[in-house]
Amino acid sequence: MQYITQPEPVGTLERFEYDNKIVKAFLVVTVIFGLVGMLAGLTLAVQLFWPGANFENPHVTFGRLRPLHTNAIIFAFVGNAMFAGIYYSLPRLLKAPMFSKALSWIHFWGWQLIILAAAITLPLGMTTSKEYAELEWPIDIAITLIWVVFAINMFGTIIKRRERHMYVAVWFYIGTVVTVALLHIVNSLAIPVSLTKSYSLYAGVQDALVQWWYGHNAVAFFLTTPYLGLMYYFLPKAANRPVYSYKLSIIHFWSLIFIYIWAGPHHLLYSSLPDWAQSLGTVFSIMLIAPSWGGMLNGLLTLRGAWDKVREDPVLKFFVVAVTAYGMATFEGPMLSLKNVNAISHFTDWTIAHVHVGALGWNGFMIFGILYYLIPRMYKTQLYSKTLTNTHFWLGTLGIIFYALPMYWAGFVQSLMWKEFTQDGFLAYPNFLETVTQIVPLYMIRAVGGTMYLIGTLVMIYNLIKTAKQGAFVPAEYAEAPALEKNVKVTGGTWHAVLERKPVIFTGLAIVAVAIGGVVEFVPTALIESNIPTIDAVKPYTPLELTGRDIYIKEGCVGCHSQMVRPFRSETERYGEYSKAGEFVYDHPFLWGSKRTGPDLHRVGSKYPDSWHYNHMMDPTTMSPGSIMPPYPWLLENDYDKELLPAKIKAMRTLGVPYPEGYEDIAVAEAEKQAAEITQRLADAKIKTSKDKEIIALIAYLQRLGTDIKTTK
Repeated sequence: MQYITQPEPVGTLERFEYDNKIVKAFLVVTVIFGLVGMLAGLTLAVQLFWPGANFENPHVTFGRLRPLHTNAIIFAFVGNAMFAGIYYSLPRLLKAPMFSKALSWIHFWGWQLIILAAAITLPLGMTTSKEYAELEWPIDIAITLIWVVFAINMFGTIIKRRERHMYVAVWFYIGTVVTVALLHIVNSLAIPVSLTKSYSLYAGVQDALVQWWYGHNAVAFFLTTPYLGLMYYFLPKAANRPVYSYKLSIIHFWSLIFIYIWAGPHHLLYSSLPDWAQSLGTVFSIMLIAPSWGGMLNGLLTLRGAWDKVREDPVLKFFVVAVTAYGMATFEGPMLSLKNVNAISHFTDWTIAHVHVGALGWNGFMIFGILYYLIPRMYKTQLYSKTLTNTHFWLGTLGIIFYALPMYWAGFVQSLMWKEFTQDGFLAYPNFLETVTQIVPLYMIRAVGGTMYLIGTLVMIYNLIKTAKQGAFVPAEYAEAPALEKNVKVTGGTWHAVLERKPVIFTGLAIVAVAIGGVVEFVPTALIESNIPTIDAVKPYTPLELTGRDIYIKEGCVGCHSQMVRPFRSETERYGEYSKAGEFVYDHPFLWGSKRTGPDLHRVGSKYPDSWHYNHMMDPTTMSPGSIMPPYPWLLENDYDKELLPAKIKAMRTLGVPYPEGYEDIAVAEAEKQAAEITQRLADAKIKTSKDKEIIALIAYLQRLGTDIKTTK
């Protein structure tokens, strides 16, 4: 393809080097953290059919370990691999070394320290509870600073490039850097209470909207756009073929980043989010099929004339399955955003299957392919064993199948059982546990699939170590290219070719494209009161209830229990009155959840006596035979934190919660008074405990849930 109609003057060749050491460092931690993240995921899979697998250790319960697993996979495994791929491909595409070696290493060590901080704080229960954004405010600030370091390094490299034309992969890197910064900063805004505790700036419906604008687009711009950029670099390189269509690349990029940002509300269908926002999310989600499949087809058609290589080259095998999995996930995602499909799939394991087709198939296999491509080249040798690579390929592929199919099956079982009525009009399965016991065997099969995938990864690690040992690492590769001529008038080419020569304007347009959707969705919910009608009966949480809510957040209960009764007959019959937007105005953060491993809790208040909750937390099977929920004996032993209560009340008042001035001075006394009442009721039920225990505060919160609105059966 010709971009420039008049030749540019060629200057004296300049010699420079590509730094392989920083790439190697990111690849090493990619493998290490991938192993850690997968082990955490397998542990979670086992706990779902063997709750005792946490051995009553509070730090490795499902609720605390789940965010560690997601953060380890997304930001440690996928994130480090993304940086490795960019630090390898960007300099070669621009014919220039990275802007600053010092910034590269600050980025590397800063990112690893952030991962270490996450690995320490999340098992300790220090969490915001916001999905994929659980890390507390000091770590959020560190993420912002390190991301700025990465951005300076990347844009500095682009500015001092020797290649006038910015290849398609660079477009996706630019879109990733600016959008992730926007997403992270907006969603992480919070009021600190202490070094380890904060409250989201947003509440209820607004918090849910911002969170899933972030959550959906974290998938889009951390797990998708950078890997599409890597696909556009590594797939043509591995196949030794040009990208199928330059024009399709242009359509793919701009339509994807513009449309993706609007789709977040499809995670909140049938919730208390205003209908217009739900519909907007659905419309743009359906539109996403076009650019997503455009990218998939562009990748697969790049292999035209090279399919014979796929049989022989294990790297291409991984890339082909990765791109195919991307196509499957990006077709299924829009389908799940249709209200009639979402009514079946949401809160079920269908969503878990969908997510892991993308994570294991798209991201995992792309990373494996990149590792198999880079290590032999950086060590100037051949891959140690193609047989082992093919073994890994089939173990990984079968692992995905054994993981995903049982979860699809479980999702259908859950939804059909939840919604089934008898001929007389009663729920066919009124006890939620009847659903859980049916799908436990499927959880076991899922663990088998995860084990196969993990074994395949171990095979890869062995293969790559042997490959490295038989070669010699090349710390730097030298290249030559003329400097980019300044003030040279370049004419001709398409409008987009002209735009590609102007990285500042290109970046500005990308920011505009991704900012529009967020502004249109956020502003009306913040400024137009009718979107969130107030309910006079809804009052702020008492100090003890607020403390109990924080314990609920610390233990990760939102990972298994939703707090959103949707307006379906099956749900109002099972749980009670459907949830209203005005009920959540004091919820910083929102706790609607995204998966029901246990029943919804929004109307659990006053449903059971205090003694039921006490015994249920001590040993769930005593109250719910067959439950897969683990016991929480430490809640009966640990004292709740009274020292932070005044600061929590102040922070909440700053956020607009109508606590009267000076209320923080009596907050502890008010908490102790309510705790004494609960302790007395427990004593009446022959349960002796101290009023200072965490279980007391948690009971106070659970008994409050959903009681502001009085309903009759």
